[in-house]
Amino acid sequence: MTDTPLAHKSLADRIAVVTGASRGIGRAAALALAEAGAHVIAVARTQGALEELDDAVRAAGGSATLVPLDLCDYDAIDRLGAAINERWGRLDILVGNAGVLGKLMPLGHIDPKVWANVMDVNVTANWRLIRSLDPLLRRSNAGRAVFVSSGAASSCRAYWGPYAVSKAALEALVRTYAAETETTAVRAMLLNPGPLRTAMRKAAMPGEDPETLRTPEELAPHIVRLASPDWTGSGTIFDFPTGRVLTPQKPA
Repeated sequence: MTDTPLAHKSLADRIAVVTGASRGIGRAAALALAEAGAHVIAVARTQGALEELDDAVRAAGGSATLVPLDLCDYDAIDRLGAAINERWGRLDILVGNAGVLGKLMPLGHIDPKVWANVMDVNVTANWRLIRSLDPLLRRSNAGRAVFVSSGAASSCRAYWGPYAVSKAALEALVRTYAAETETTAVRAMLLNPGPLRTAMRKAAMPGEDPETLRTPEELAPHIVRLASPDWTGSGTIFDFPTGRVLTPQKPA
């Protein structure tokens, strides 16, 4: 990454929240947003990994605020919204990236605690983020919310139950939010990254050669584009593997 004059940065003076920012897609997104001029509020559980991200952001000429936070601490999400309101009075970009895979096994064998954790992180935490940050996104002249989904939401493969169900629920959540903000300056998008070289993909497909996969860094410029004031789509899915915007079918 190379620094460029602030005036040439497409997201100059924008405020962005990125969850799961310490590694994988979230880290790549945070770096790309910062390089584009946004001040990144980086949310993740691990303080050390956030500090490493901060070093990279600074090296790229950007700035960040580090927020060590477990997204299952819903009161902390509310406090995050209050803190952003007090400091900036608005939010321009929300990237809801954090997620967990759970266990790959038959539905009848899944421990209820595993099921609950996947739903808590992948669905309820994103609803709590919307609940806390929606008023701030509405105060932006071009609020942009991007949530990372998965092809698993529609493929419904055997043994992927908790993850697939959670991503299908996330898609319903975001499409509902898009409908509710249709007459505002807020736009809410879903993103299907496809197979990427991430720790989650390695856990799901341990025998796969990671060198055959695209990287989060290749995806990151598209997240910047979806977060831009110039992006006008809402309630649809950007499918990274094909480079196309997919519109979910609506019942007749």
